[in-house]
Amino acid sequence: MAHSLSELTDVAHAMADAASSAILPHFRGADLGTENKDEGGYDPVTIADRAAEQAMRAVLAEKRPTDAILGEEYGAQSGQSGLTWVLDPIDGTRGFVSGTPTWGVLIAVGDEAGPVLGMIDQPYIGERFWGIDGSAWLKGPRGTGKIATRPPRALSEAVLFTTFPEIGTPTERAGFEAVAERVKLVRYGMDCYAYALLAAGQIDLVIEAGLNSYDIQAPIGLIEAAGGVVTDWSGQPVHEGGRVVAASHPEMHRAALDILAGFV
Repeated sequence: MAHSLSELTDVAHAMADAASSAILPHFRGADLGTENKDEGGYDPVTIADRAAEQAMRAVLAEKRPTDAILGEEYGAQSGQSGLTWVLDPIDGTRGFVSGTPTWGVLIAVGDEAGPVLGMIDQPYIGERFWGIDGSAWLKGPRGTGKIATRPPRALSEAVLFTTFPEIGTPTERAGFEAVAERVKLVRYGMDCYAYALLAAGQIDLVIEAGLNSYDIQAPIGLIEAAGGVVTDWSGQPVHEGGRVVAASHPEMHRAALDILAGFV
């Protein structure tokens, strides 16, 4: 594969910059141009989602024209390099339309085995998290520096996040609640920002279900580079989506899997 890790990192930053410029004029604006993609519920998409993905695809067309692309809004585009960029222009659109700064731009690149780079960008508060080749970084209001997941601790001392209290199916919710009963603190509704907090050493676990590949590939790349573990509820690779457990450390991951095993 014709690429260098530094080149991929530079391209990811350029894409995040382009997405930020497309999104921020709309955030907390009077007219987001919101549409609902789910006839049976509420799954919003805004003009900002579409503009951001178009902006990122334009960067790739210029800088990495032979790479494949998988984006939430505009689907799959084939390539010849063996690499695929997996994009979610606004992960957490419900939060975006609510005015909360917990949404993020998700950028990953990798091959069939999963991502080699993951980036979560929150441009409104000026925080960008990325991980590649065993190192993870945060650029934010306090400057730029390396980040790492939290050291081992007992499950009873863990902080657990998920986006939706209902998780997914009744069985999936029961599995989450079985873990939640054992931890110190449970918080909800942070979308991709929860995964960023895990990579930055602030929390210990994120457990979710029903994710798509574009929801989870960037968090996988980031968290693994920061020293964490991300799998499905059976401990198998999850870069194609599904039920996710992200943990700060292998011991924490095993403690969660042991409980979730009864709900797989």
